[in-house]
Amino acid sequence: MPSPPHLQKEISQSAQAVATRIEDVEDFPIPGVTFKDMGPLWRDPVLSKRAIGAMILMVEEAQGRPDCVVGIESRGFIFGPAMALHWDVPFVPFRKQGKLPGVLNRVSYDLEYGSAELECQANALKPGMRVLIHDDVFATGGTARAAMQLVEACNAVTMACTFIIELNGLNGREGWPLSSVNETCLSLVRYK
Repeated sequence: MPSPPHLQKEISQSAQAVATRIEDVEDFPIPGVTFKDMGPLWRDPVLSKRAIGAMILMVEEAQGRPDCVVGIESRGFIFGPAMALHWDVPFVPFRKQGKLPGVLNRVSYDLEYGSAELECQANALKPGMRVLIHDDVFATGGTARAAMQLVEACNAVTMACTFIIELNGLNGREGWPLSSVNETCLSLVRYK
């Protein structure tokens, strides 16, 4: 069931406002890559709050309320905790190798310009939890898929993923592992 027009309008207007604050940085982090710098967005508390609210509306419309929010290191730690606090649910960080103590689950994955490993504490999620994964950018989908594997390793369920921006040209939606890609891959701003 589609959300009321005023909520769709708020999501759309928030996305447009966010897009105006994202700046392109050429040849970063390596030559040939155009980095989408969200620093100007994060320095604007009013627009940051509006972006968080729009992503919350997108999740609630598509999937309802999560049991937990996972943020992917490091920029998933910026808006992820705010969304978790909104729903009064736990926030769990998924981190790069060597940053967490205890018994860990680990996944290796490819990025659009290299490879990486992602870890979580084995007891970070409770079995059966409906987990929302949040990161800043959705490109090839490798990081999101790795995070979904870690959620599964904890016997929890990925309900959806949210992103501030999506880079459509890198085809991250192809072979998306969750059903209903448009309801489980939720990006506020999409670039061609």
